[in-house]
Amino acid sequence: MNIGERSRRVPTSSESRPEGPRDDATWKAGPWLAIFAVLLATILQLHLQGRLWVCSCGHFALWVGDAWGHDTSQQLFDPYTFTHILHGFVVCGVLAWGLPRMSWAWRLWIAVFAESFWEVVENTNFVIQRYREATAALGYTGDTVVNSLGDIAACALGLVLARRLGLLRSVILFAATELVLLVWIRDSLLLNVLLLIYPSQKIRAWQAGH
Repeated sequence: MNIGERSRRVPTSSESRPEGPRDDATWKAGPWLAIFAVLLATILQLHLQGRLWVCSCGHFALWVGDAWGHDTSQQLFDPYTFTHILHGFVVCGVLAWGLPRMSWAWRLWIAVFAESFWEVVENTNFVIQRYREATAALGYTGDTVVNSLGDIAACALGLVLARRLGLLRSVILFAATELVLLVWIRDSLLLNVLLLIYPSQKIRAWQAGH
């Protein structure tokens, strides 16, 4: 091979894309940096929408057990946290079907992004008013930023949990959680979605008898 032929030789993919510990570390850190960016943007957007950082009641709590109390959607976790865990189940199933080769770290980013997007939409004045008109949440005024972060964390947990359980056990746990919520708080993820789309006075009256 002469010098001219050597200069015309096309580099292979391994030659044109240098690899090393730094590149590998950057790739592994990518999803986590993306998750951090999404959370930061979500916090900022919720604040710009007028959401309170924490409950206006003056105290902070990790858990509130009364689904119909004033502190629901104001503290970190409440009974509706379980519906957000189910969000993670749904996202896990959709990604396993649609993007089976995607790494789990990037699937986690998609789950966080999707849930964060929903939290922003859920806390718009239009959706808040829709909740007040179509469901039994007559006093709902939106989530605090802390509660939204708890919901996002719950969705991420649901994704991880569904991954470990597999399809069959995830479906069984999803159904069991829905039933428990219906008995416990007279509400659930599927019922909530149903009422937002097709409001029912009979269901609202049943929920009001909690």
